[in-house]
Amino acid sequence: MGFRVLLLLICISFHYSIMVSAEVPLTAAFIRDHQLWIKNGDQEVQLTKGQYVLSPKWSYDGRFIAYIDGDEQGVKSNLYIYDLNEKESYQPYVTIETSDFKWSPVKNQLAYNSRGILNVTKEKNGRPHGFENVSLGVSDFEWFPNGKEFIVSSQSNLLPTGWGPVPLFRIPVDANLNTEKMKPFYTIQTNESDLFAISADYFKWSFDGKWVSFLAMPTASWSNDSNTLCVLSSTGDQFQAVGKMLWYKDWIKWSASANQLAYISGEGRFFVENKKTKIADMPSSLQQKEYTPKGFVDLDLEWLSADKVIVARAKENKEWNEGPVPTMLTALHAINIRTEEQQQITFPKENELDVDPQVVGSHITWFRKKGKELKGDIWIKNVINNEEQIWLKNVDYAPVFFIQK
Repeated sequence: MGFRVLLLLICISFHYSIMVSAEVPLTAAFIRDHQLWIKNGDQEVQLTKGQYVLSPKWSYDGRFIAYIDGDEQGVKSNLYIYDLNEKESYQPYVTIETSDFKWSPVKNQLAYNSRGILNVTKEKNGRPHGFENVSLGVSDFEWFPNGKEFIVSSQSNLLPTGWGPVPLFRIPVDANLNTEKMKPFYTIQTNESDLFAISADYFKWSFDGKWVSFLAMPTASWSNDSNTLCVLSSTGDQFQAVGKMLWYKDWIKWSASANQLAYISGEGRFFVENKKTKIADMPSSLQQKEYTPKGFVDLDLEWLSADKVIVARAKENKEWNEGPVPTMLTALHAINIRTEEQQQITFPKENELDVDPQVVGSHITWFRKKGKELKGDIWIKNVINNEEQIWLKNVDYAPVFFIQK
């Protein structure tokens, strides 16, 4: 009898240890009622009061969260940093107005573009504080994976003969406005009949840092309907135009383990049709596979594994041609790009939609809301076939997860 009890206890202990080890504690910054919150495991903590928080971003080691204190009209755009060690928000300088800021991939240094001037923060008492100028004439930028340089774009010039080319530069962090340190990286030759653009935006690096993708964007009205997804090698000597798409940066995702670029192709600003998931293998982007079935549109995506991609999918609505733009009621589907098998993995109720899929370790999360409502809940499941549950209630947007590098 004693042996049976002991065996039962061992089995229970073993089962419990498996359950515990399978749990992955998630840490995320999120916005609720315009305020910055953090959730670590099961604990939610409000970090700001009386602000209008936008675009939270984690620092390299997770100690800091940079964010914008804005307003509903989009007039104010001041840079703040929340220090989780000191439990306080502060401004790295008296006033920094920006909407484009990015943490270094190797340390707690923040770069930001303020009215065409690229700056980086200095350090004071272990915190980002103050700033140094890097470069003038900046349209968009991104850190190189080494954290020592930037890839920088400048907007093309309008000449009597039309728009000129779009120049890209490779600039060291310590350039300090020294023009001798600004090295030409690549020049995008454009024309209205083929690749027309006046700027390059939304730079994203492949998993091994050998390729960088970006959108070549034309003038404002035109860019609402069509932009060109491009890829450039890290040495600046191989350039490829991959396809046409809208300007949503989350519709472009590199695989975490291969030089494969997933994106949602298709022109036209309305979501009712012609939005298809494609995957381009680098360096031969001409070998592209389309995965969206006929009669459907894909409106968001995320890599689940080396072989699987998650998309937010809805039925086409080609009948609509005037009046209020219809809400596309999306659910998440998983695509096996190797076998081409596809299956629905979330099941929102009538008049609900699932968007913004994110994969964090073995967890899948997404933002679920009703119809045209702005707020919603964050749902989660541990693996693709497990039961879904609510992880965050009543949030303004999808959260930003901290992932240890």
